[in-house]
Amino acid sequence: MADIPGLIEGASEGKGLGHQFLRHVERARVLCLLLDLALATTAGLDGVDPAEQERILLEELGQYKPELLERPRVVLGTKADLIVDAGEFLAGDSERIVISAVTGDGVRRAVGAMASAVHEARQSEQRQEGVVLLRPQATGSIIERVGENEFKVSGRDVERVVALNDVSTHEATAYISHRLDRLGVNKLLARAGAADGDVIWIGGFSFEYRA
Repeated sequence: MADIPGLIEGASEGKGLGHQFLRHVERARVLCLLLDLALATTAGLDGVDPAEQERILLEELGQYKPELLERPRVVLGTKADLIVDAGEFLAGDSERIVISAVTGDGVRRAVGAMASAVHEARQSEQRQEGVVLLRPQATGSIIERVGENEFKVSGRDVERVVALNDVSTHEATAYISHRLDRLGVNKLLARAGAADGDVIWIGGFSFEYRA
């Protein structure tokens, strides 16, 4: 399973972390859409109807790669404990299940539906004869000075840490900092002469260096 959070309107055009998230969707045999049934009725929030949530998600997937819309999918409506009637949501053409993380209602059925969909997708794939060639990938990090006060960090592991986390939240950035430190990035930057306030580039993201 691959959780793709934060797929906002305009993701197919690169808004937010759209392309990085969407690349992971390509690897999934089955898509599961999680729609917030209570968002449209939650006081104090700008309501977004579940049907509109689904339209935005499918539109972004289709604009990025139309064939993604042909993949089997399960549609989940969450926060069922906060609504009275889910009849309109259940009227869609895809398999739809109403769940609640609070009460546990529908969760077992949702897991079963996803597992069945993945199994069927695997069975329908055509097996191809051929030779599998395995090559080791280089690991480690490379530090490059790209400006007077700028450094670029390259490497599969460090770029993966940044690409798979939401850099817009404090908790995520704290986790990223911890993982980079465990990978030895801070020591490498110090050896390369990085100083407080320097800009550090990893992938398409920049961070301010603190010794």
